[in-house]
Amino acid sequence: MKTFSIGGVHPNDNKISADAAIHDFDIPKVAYISMAQHLGAPAEPIVAVGDKVKVGQQIAKPSGFISAPVHSSVSGTVKAIDTIKDLAGNPCKAVIIDVEGDEWLETIDRSEKIESEIKLEPKEIVAKIAECGVVGLGGATFPTNVKLSPPPGKKAEFLIINGAECEPYLTSDYRLLIEKSEEVIIGAAIMMKALGVTKGFIGIEENKPEAIKKLSAIAPKYAGIEVVTLKKKYPQGGEKQLIKAVTGREVPSKGLPIDTGSVVQNVGTAFAVYEAVQKNKPLFEGIMTVTGDCSSAQKNFRHRVGTPMSEIMAACGGVPEDAAKVISGGPMMGKAMANLDAPTLKGTSSILYLTAEQTKRKEESNCIRCGKCVSACPMGLEPYLLNKLGRAGRMDDLEAHFVYDCIECGCCSYSCPAYIPLLDTIRLSKQRVMGIIRARAAKK
Repeated sequence: MKTFSIGGVHPNDNKISADAAIHDFDIPKVAYISMAQHLGAPAEPIVAVGDKVKVGQQIAKPSGFISAPVHSSVSGTVKAIDTIKDLAGNPCKAVIIDVEGDEWLETIDRSEKIESEIKLEPKEIVAKIAECGVVGLGGATFPTNVKLSPPPGKKAEFLIINGAECEPYLTSDYRLLIEKSEEVIIGAAIMMKALGVTKGFIGIEENKPEAIKKLSAIAPKYAGIEVVTLKKKYPQGGEKQLIKAVTGREVPSKGLPIDTGSVVQNVGTAFAVYEAVQKNKPLFEGIMTVTGDCSSAQKNFRHRVGTPMSEIMAACGGVPEDAAKVISGGPMMGKAMANLDAPTLKGTSSILYLTAEQTKRKEESNCIRCGKCVSACPMGLEPYLLNKLGRAGRMDDLEAHFVYDCIECGCCSYSCPAYIPLLDTIRLSKQRVMGIIRARAAKK
């Protein structure tokens, strides 16, 4: 059983929704489709108020190299192109569509037949993925076509599919692995062809035995694909940690996965690639978990992008009385929702309810230099020192101590017996240092 070698923690995985099969959530009456659904530049609308659109129709074009098109998840009439508030309460542009029926583009193959033959050539695969607006569904929502196009001088040797789902509570990837096993593997094979690699790994943590069993039975049918069982350990799903666990190679400081010959993609991304290339289906649906110890609803839904989160919550019995925070994502790296009416995005992975007891910050005391944060840091950093330097505003020293390598996993804060909010200070310090580095580079 494999894992990464430095740091990490072992929170209770709390996969209480693991037995909840994926169900289609109802189509909303009004869809609010954000133009900022991916890392990079927001998309630009190409429709006008009053236009009729179908499911799968492109409604926005990419506005830069790091950008992606956006497609309608519903059919109906464009009601407005306006500014709405996202989960954090920040303004973003959206195409608002009044839903009328459910008319799909005729070019989308809606059959359940599994298409295993990959007919497109590598460049055609990358173009199709770009055309269908596929982005990484592991959290960062980086445009997948860009990730499958290594820069000059860099060559991929492996594709790694991230099935770790190491965040507590989340089970959408697990259900997808079980229910769409072969499609995920074919998606991996498609990306291997696009990259020109002959070896692919699907890393799955040991707490998902059914998924490991199902994929291990199917993988031998597809050349070069191997299922790797990983030890349950957070943050196993971090790209750098997953590469170390699976290949033994280490991403260098300031480096990228491609520097180790690796390209990492999420399980959900592999399925989206399958649907795009084999079914001509753009990415306009996502799989999300609704969960929490205080919630009576334990669900996994396939949702249309642009569905108001409040509608999903209402359908699951509303916000539980005991919930003090509603999180989008997992408890370690997720973000508290400031706006419960915000719409779902391509990368929306969960609605997680946490109680006051689970979210209460205990009173901070003095650092006793126990070193637990150092032992827990999967990047081999010294969080107690970075916190001290950050609070003192010593940017040069922060850079010298590699603050930019922090992956913001929260292991340091989780392990601190003095309850010091280490990650809060380190995250802000990292942003400032990265700004200084970018400004310095711009002057050259």
